[in-house]
Amino acid sequence: MSDTAFPGWLLLILAGGLTGAWMLRRSWNLRQGSTGWRLGGWALLTATLVWPAFILGPAKGPFLALALIPVAALALVAASHELRAAKSPKAARESLAPEPADRPTTRWRTTLRWLLAGPIGMVAAMGVGICYAVWVPGEAQTRLLIGGLIVPVVWGACMAWTLADSRIVRATAVLLGTALVGFGLSILKGFA
Repeated sequence: MSDTAFPGWLLLILAGGLTGAWMLRRSWNLRQGSTGWRLGGWALLTATLVWPAFILGPAKGPFLALALIPVAALALVAASHELRAAKSPKAARESLAPEPADRPTTRWRTTLRWLLAGPIGMVAAMGVGICYAVWVPGEAQTRLLIGGLIVPVVWGACMAWTLADSRIVRATAVLLGTALVGFGLSILKGFA
């Protein structure tokens, strides 16, 4: 392969990705009778992913195809972008993802919500992580590492759920129950 032909091959990869993405988009817009467009789009994208390996090399070809096909698809999506007028505030409230319910704000509710999202959620997450490290089979180092990596994810989930839930008593019961069950199961088996 000569260096002068290299930009042409890149443009051909971009064209294949753009055409394949266009065919898939067309099949999505048609809904009925779109099987041919869908199969053709996937076949063209697969071919555009495979043929560069034969021309540009087994490592460089698929790498460039994997980098350029999404760029072409993104360009297609960006080209058909349309600006819409903003909805009225009432219509925004009636969207598919409404805001959490308006809650009465008292000092004790605010304090309890802060405690649930922070320290109590952390204790519940630690209970889940330690229970994982105790009960899952495998090497001790692996179990401890994965258990430790589970803790921040579960803690973030506890925070998000606690702050979004309208019923503070339910959030309190679930987080305390999770902490008690997690640590209780860990104590029953012990770390071996």
